[in-house]
Amino acid sequence: MTTFTTTTTFTNGVAIPTLGFGTWQVPDGPATYDAVTEALRVGYRHIDTARAYGNEASVARAIADSGIPSEEIFVTTKIPAQLKTYDEAVESIRLSLDKLGRIDLMLIHAPWPWDAIGSDHTAGNAEVWRAMEEAYERGELRAIGVSNFEVEHLTALLGTAKVTPHANQIRFFPGHAQAGVASFCADRGIVVEAYSPLATGALLDSRELATVAERYGRTVAQLSIRYVLQKGAVALPKTTTPSRMVENADVDFEISATDMAYLDGLADPTV
Repeated sequence: MTTFTTTTTFTNGVAIPTLGFGTWQVPDGPATYDAVTEALRVGYRHIDTARAYGNEASVARAIADSGIPSEEIFVTTKIPAQLKTYDEAVESIRLSLDKLGRIDLMLIHAPWPWDAIGSDHTAGNAEVWRAMEEAYERGELRAIGVSNFEVEHLTALLGTAKVTPHANQIRFFPGHAQAGVASFCADRGIVVEAYSPLATGALLDSRELATVAERYGRTVAQLSIRYVLQKGAVALPKTTTPSRMVENADVDFEISATDMAYLDGLADPTV
């Protein structure tokens, strides 16, 4: 599948596969190890994890046991959202490096702690970013970025950053394409990554999506992932079912401009 070999390039020249394999909510141990092992066997070369997921060690073990050279696998992890000091960020980077060995992209998981969504942590994000910039400059991280950042958070970070984020990983799917954030990122060369491109499964029962998908002889999941890719974002679907790993990657087709406009206009099924 050409989808596995398609990449986009960060402003620093690092290439990231446009289709990745997400590991959010996959428990550490055999569940993560087996899922990542199968994803790599199928052809995925982009694995997304986070310290908060608690499964970095199992991701690393699956990669090591795969027999695939580590430089052929793009690995993303994230600094936990509640860590907002320089020292905490330095320690978090070290812990992730100890477990994963190689990190292609590290993100600030969110602009605020999950138990204080909406609170202002501009100063803290600047300190975390400074630690990430230093690790990036030392060559410990190939690229650095953010996650769940809206325009206001990106604007604040850019006010003090020496390095513009290479990526912003956000919730992004038909009905929730975050046009304002996506446009802001595009204007600054920040690659948008779409986590939960199936809205954590909420899209799968959509009659509107099913009608469009039928026209292409595709599933709702395939249509949704293709939509994300055609919007210029990196897609990070997650599944532990081998057949769906294959299905999610079989998206080498083109959605018409008319259907893309229709999908743009759908209501968010999670609201």
